[in-house]
Amino acid sequence: MERVVALASQMPVVIFSKSSCCMCHAIKTLFSDYGASPVVYEIDLDPRGREIERALLGLGCKPSVPAVFIGGKLVGGANEVMTRQLDRSLKELLMRAGAIFL
Repeated sequence: MERVVALASQMPVVIFSKSSCCMCHAIKTLFSDYGASPVVYEIDLDPRGREIERALLGLGCKPSVPAVFIGGKLVGGANEVMTRQLDRSLKELLMRAGAIFL
């Protein structure tokens, strides 16, 4: 779990994803549309991916991906990110984390 927390705190936006997951793709596209450049860890392509997935589940990510961290803090999965998008708080989070500048 420490590895996930350490990886998540290295950049303003970190997304744990699987390369074949359509919801992961949608979330990555959303952040790209904002002009953010998230660090993306494709856990299905990582030799330690199963360990990372267990840690994400341990942090409460259900399903394990996409798991989005902004400013080093877990925002959640696709539902939580889209809720923030709809209530217009996602942009503010990205600005506070230094991921976008408007």
